[in-house]
Amino acid sequence: MRHGRFEESMSTLLRDYGESISFDWRLYRHDIRGSIAHASALKRAAFLTLEEFDAIEAGLKEIGAEIEAGKFTFSKDLEDIHMNIEKELTRRIGDAGAKLHTARSRNDQVATDFRLYLKEETALIEEGIRVLQRALVGLASANESVLMPGYTHLQRGQPVPVAHHLLAYVEMLERDHGRLADAAERMDEMPLGSGALAGSTLVLDREAMARELGFARVTQNSLDGVSDRDFALELLSALAILGMHLSRLSEDVVLWTTTEFGFAKLSDRHATGSSLMPQKKNPDIAELTRGKTGRLYGNLFRLLTVLKGLPMTYNRDLQEDKEAVFDSVDTARMALAVTAEMMEALVINRESVNRAAADPALLATDLADELVRHQVPFRRAHDIVGKLAAESVRTGVPLDKIPEDLIRELCPELLTGWNSLFDPVRSMKARGAVGAPSPEHVSERLAHWKKLLS
Repeated sequence: MRHGRFEESMSTLLRDYGESISFDWRLYRHDIRGSIAHASALKRAAFLTLEEFDAIEAGLKEIGAEIEAGKFTFSKDLEDIHMNIEKELTRRIGDAGAKLHTARSRNDQVATDFRLYLKEETALIEEGIRVLQRALVGLASANESVLMPGYTHLQRGQPVPVAHHLLAYVEMLERDHGRLADAAERMDEMPLGSGALAGSTLVLDREAMARELGFARVTQNSLDGVSDRDFALELLSALAILGMHLSRLSEDVVLWTTTEFGFAKLSDRHATGSSLMPQKKNPDIAELTRGKTGRLYGNLFRLLTVLKGLPMTYNRDLQEDKEAVFDSVDTARMALAVTAEMMEALVINRESVNRAAADPALLATDLADELVRHQVPFRRAHDIVGKLAAESVRTGVPLDKIPEDLIRELCPELLTGWNSLFDPVRSMKARGAVGAPSPEHVSERLAHWKKLLS
């Protein structure tokens, strides 16, 4: 098909290489919304009659309904969603359809569609975070008084409430929610009206179009308006960090559900079996989420690489922005939904975690703290308790059962009532600093999150 300055038809290879309709079709609702707002501005500026505008609006809505119903046939020859809709509109209503692209370029059109799409998707991902937070708070609330070992270097460190551990992820997810909200605020600018790169001599009311499309403001530089993809990068960055948090939570689930840990049990609905070993119950959901985090990282670096060497303004390289973003959006939404469902059905093995939390060695630091209260410098106290711990390991005698003659030799300050320190519940109550796992603080945070998430 020849048109304009070209005397030959496009190479079939180039058509197949350059088409984007196979993936950007999902922008159809946003393209139609943007086109109606643009047509409305053309009507206000007297470039369209009322009758022409009505025909355009009705035709676009009709096409949108057909796409929604799966009855619309897309053509690779028309490259993208924008031309597929515009050509079909013109075929149906004639010259009025051919007027729609007045004072508009596909450059500002796609930038507008993409922002509309991502504003909508970002809100859905934010809600997905809230759903997962609710699931975690529910599990934490059901196990508020249950203690477990807290770990550093994957070695037992000190006892903490299961609820405190789960609420750590709620805090992480809240920061993810904030990053998405920040990204949404910055992407809330309308580039429509920027034209190909320098606006148009046919001046339209951009502020009115922005209001109609629900944008907070319009872009202030036409070059930036058509070439900016910072908003997509910022979203991909936020989703990569979100994926990292989901991966860490998933790793805890993988560990907790092993026979070696035995801290939790997955529901049958959220586990898989083995094709060979009939006894297996595998945490595939958690493992998949760990793996899919790599996709979120990869998509971020993919778009960073696409953008890093582009001159002003629009370049066809920018077509490579969508698949990466679409994939990250889809991956994040699914990962949040399936993780929330998994955590809501997860069962904590209270007997197992309480037994693990009762290990006297977890309260070695409490013993050192008690020496500090007796005016022993902390480094010396640390050394003394380290020697007691080594003796416990050497002899197999629990730390709270160390012979009194060794206590008398190493730390006579503890001769009175030192065994009473080995009470995990007492230890939790003593941790009263803001952010520490005292029962009071854990209860306060549970109440806070329940109120915020209600």
